[in-house]
Amino acid sequence: MSSSTPIAPTKDKLNVLSFAGKNKILHLGWMAFFLTFFVWFNHAPFLSAIGETLNLSKDQVKTLLILNVALTIPARVIIGMLTDRFGPRIVYTAILSIGAIPCFTFAFAQDYNTLALSRFLLGFVGAGFVVGIRLMSDWFPTNELGTAEGIYGGWGNFGSAAAALLLPTIAIGAAAVFGGDEGWRYATAMSGVVMALYSIVFYRMARNTPKGATYFKPKKSGAMMVTSSGDFWLMMAFKLPMYLALALLAWKLSPSGVSLLSQSSVTMVYIGLAVLYIYEFISSYRFNKEVFTTPVPKAHRYDFKQVGILNILYFATFGSELAVVSMLPLFYQETFSLSIVMAGVLASSYAFMNLMSRPGGGWLSDKFGRKITLLILTAGLAVGYIFMGFLDSTWPLALALLITMFCSFFVQAGEGAVFAVIPLIKRSMTGQFAGMTGAYGNVGSVVYLTVLSLVSYQVFFFVIAATAVVGFFALFFLKEPEGVIIEEMPDGTFAEIQVSHK
Repeated sequence: MSSSTPIAPTKDKLNVLSFAGKNKILHLGWMAFFLTFFVWFNHAPFLSAIGETLNLSKDQVKTLLILNVALTIPARVIIGMLTDRFGPRIVYTAILSIGAIPCFTFAFAQDYNTLALSRFLLGFVGAGFVVGIRLMSDWFPTNELGTAEGIYGGWGNFGSAAAALLLPTIAIGAAAVFGGDEGWRYATAMSGVVMALYSIVFYRMARNTPKGATYFKPKKSGAMMVTSSGDFWLMMAFKLPMYLALALLAWKLSPSGVSLLSQSSVTMVYIGLAVLYIYEFISSYRFNKEVFTTPVPKAHRYDFKQVGILNILYFATFGSELAVVSMLPLFYQETFSLSIVMAGVLASSYAFMNLMSRPGGGWLSDKFGRKITLLILTAGLAVGYIFMGFLDSTWPLALALLITMFCSFFVQAGEGAVFAVIPLIKRSMTGQFAGMTGAYGNVGSVVYLTVLSLVSYQVFFFVIAATAVVGFFALFFLKEPEGVIIEEMPDGTFAEIQVSHK
């Protein structure tokens, strides 16, 4: 067995003030992620203006929010597979450039159908996050990987908050220059222009791996590879909730929800999803049928249980973040009788924590170990949401804000800690694992927002806390990454990749 390191030398330290070597890749990566999230949420500040321009009903406006996240669930899985196959440089460039097209059609839509279809297609842009997870894993050594992934995720994720802060000002300026009262069109289109231009920068400056390093690919492509019969059944069990979440989104578009689709159309969606799941089951079985008869060589083995546990944790962390960011301004406004502006400012504290919390979670994982960090952060997440569930108008506003920030720290640090583990399971499949786990974050948001539509704010927070408790107990079955993982080189020899956190 030969040994080869696919990552940059540890003497080249992580330094966010540097724009050289692997630090350049870190900055290129988080800026790409930032722009995809900036574009993905460029409609949020303008929902009322968009409604007025096109004479939309409240249900139609709400439907745009649903459509914005619908495609992201399957897209993250697909993007993960493409990233492992073709590399982050090509895949991220494609997302940044092609994603600008539906951004432009959304910005200048003259009817609701064009607007809705464009928003649906923009859900694919939200899958860009997955690409950078693989990119960071090939550039940073294990003792810095959690921190690098955390910075990438935290700073990039801030793109959604930046869109809310910057785009309204740009829209006002655009309206003054071009005239009229549709500045939102120019502001959203501008975000697409910037993203498309950055695709050129990323393509010219980014590389999949350091010079001389190997980019490991799965031995086979077409479906997710598992290495035992038990893992096959576990994988298919974890794929089912993604289909159920899409069915739930279809239900929200039905006459029982916002009535965008007829009942017969929704029924066809249900049938289509069932057929797709059966097709995926059959194709996955054919792809992995050897594991039922022939033991997989040690060099190619991994434990899918690791991925499943991280799926549960990301469901509770990122899933709750997406849901809470959506409802928190209204929660503050109704609970404490605040103005819309003040409620929005206070609620933004939840998103601002991303800048430090997610990198903090990755750093803690690098410093103290992956499993213990996840246990502590998941416990804190559960406690934070329990406190959120007890908040009411009798609580001091300052204390409510403090609890919100406490909760958001554990949520976002937990996200960073989850993706400090993902690249350490099997390097050649990091994109696929990141895609599935990332999709579970969107599944969580769909489930939590559906729960919110049926129960009170208090019960909503308690439900999130309960899922965090489930994740906490699941963590006891997680194996701390240690020793090495083995990947096959193009010449048939094998490379050892260190995965211990120290």
